[in-house]
Amino acid sequence: MAPCAPSDVLPQKNIELISAVKFFVVEELRTARRFLKACNRAIDIDSLHFEVLNEHTPAEAVDAMLAPALEGHDIGIISEAGCPAVADPGADLVAAAQRRGIEVVPLVGPSSILMSLMGSGFNGQSFSFSGYLPIDAGRRSATLKQMERDIRSRHQTQIFIETPYRNNKLIAELASTLPGDLLLCVAADISGESQSIITKPVKAWKTSSYDYAKRPAIFLLYKQ
Repeated sequence: MAPCAPSDVLPQKNIELISAVKFFVVEELRTARRFLKACNRAIDIDSLHFEVLNEHTPAEAVDAMLAPALEGHDIGIISEAGCPAVADPGADLVAAAQRRGIEVVPLVGPSSILMSLMGSGFNGQSFSFSGYLPIDAGRRSATLKQMERDIRSRHQTQIFIETPYRNNKLIAELASTLPGDLLLCVAADISGESQSIITKPVKAWKTSSYDYAKRPAIFLLYKQ
């Protein structure tokens, strides 16, 4: 399926603001350039200035990215997926801007975390986002047990993510290790053409047919 257009998920005001910005900090240069062109074909991409901020960027390099802002220019942050600065390297730039007293303006747009919660049917008044689960098996098991305790004692929705190519393995692990009465929601490709948000008991996932490989997904656990 063809990807959705920026205008399908972003307010027109955002697109107008994006079209006027000349300095960007991005997670991946190629897709950022493609996104900007999709926002407005009239944008002269070659006239823009880009800095790359990802998990490989040295911490000491972040402050220097604020140089245009200190000279009075706006800087836009573009994430690869999800919401900028939420479970995203862009948070480091925002923190640096706050330390220097530079105004930070978050723009309205889709947040896969909140949209998955909205579509899950789970508790939206008390929830916790844990980011990526620990890779170490012992810590991972302890984290899942703590999530189960918080679900049962605090009625709190637990939200987390995984590297897309490990999604199927994660679902199989959850189905084989968690109590079958817990509910698991898998929300994939949020705001995309192939979006799916499916909630069912863990025991049902154990016998289900699914394939979430390479699809950005949010995982939620709860007990009603």
